[in-house]
Amino acid sequence: MSMKEVDRAQVLVEALPYIQKYYGKTIVVKYGGNAMISEELRQAVISDIILLHLVGIQVVVVHGGGPEISAMLKKIGKESRFVDGLRYTDQETMDIVQQILCGKVNKDLVATLNRMGGRAIGLCGMDGAMFEAVCLSEKYGLVGEIVKVDPAAVVDCLSKGYTPVVSTVAQGVDADTAYNINADTAAAKLAIALGAEKLMLLTDVRGLLRDPADEETLINSVTASEVPGLVKDGIIKGGMIPKVECCVEAVRCGVKNAVILDGRIPHSILIELLSDSGVGTMLTN
Repeated sequence: MSMKEVDRAQVLVEALPYIQKYYGKTIVVKYGGNAMISEELRQAVISDIILLHLVGIQVVVVHGGGPEISAMLKKIGKESRFVDGLRYTDQETMDIVQQILCGKVNKDLVATLNRMGGRAIGLCGMDGAMFEAVCLSEKYGLVGEIVKVDPAAVVDCLSKGYTPVVSTVAQGVDADTAYNINADTAAAKLAIALGAEKLMLLTDVRGLLRDPADEETLINSVTASEVPGLVKDGIIKGGMIPKVECCVEAVRCGVKNAVILDGRIPHSILIELLSDSGVGTMLTN
């Protein structure tokens, strides 16, 4: 027997206690960034999700679609505009967001999962009034703040053995409109409503770094109480602040832990969940 085969067996043995730990539990994965654009990374993420499902772990996928929305806006001659890192969403942009997120991106993901051997169902935040929202602020246009989450449609899919794939458009309760929702926020809110074991945010960075210019300065774990100090010291800044805030809210509301994960690493979901090493930054309460 070659060492290669022994190593493979060792990987499976190492995964066993983690499979036992997460068996029957719910994991919410926010899928976005390079992992959606690169075909290699896309295939890796999809195969990770299918494998977790097959070993009895319930995976809920929440996705964005920023690059696809920008591409479609460009195609119709409309410029993408951002305010404080959020896409300014007028009515025309909202129509595109709804078409791309609830339509093309969602159904492409579902089809890929099914093609590769999974059993996926696509949902949007308006199905079953899953996400109800009010206008976050007029300066962002039709960007919403979630005020209520009803996870019944997701729970129903999971109970029937499907992997729910959720796009982040919400039903307005203060106006007759749909709202564009930040995917990290939506994933955190849904993880809380589901009583999920873990929230995983796939990003295009290694995790939380003490020195943003040096990927070797990764902070492996942080408690919610340490976050304000890290913000004050400038270690958590810019676009990382809302991501970390989502994680803090999740763990303070019952999710066991949340991980900011490097989606540029193939199979980062499996490495984080089913191995001793883990990747990214874990936030706990």
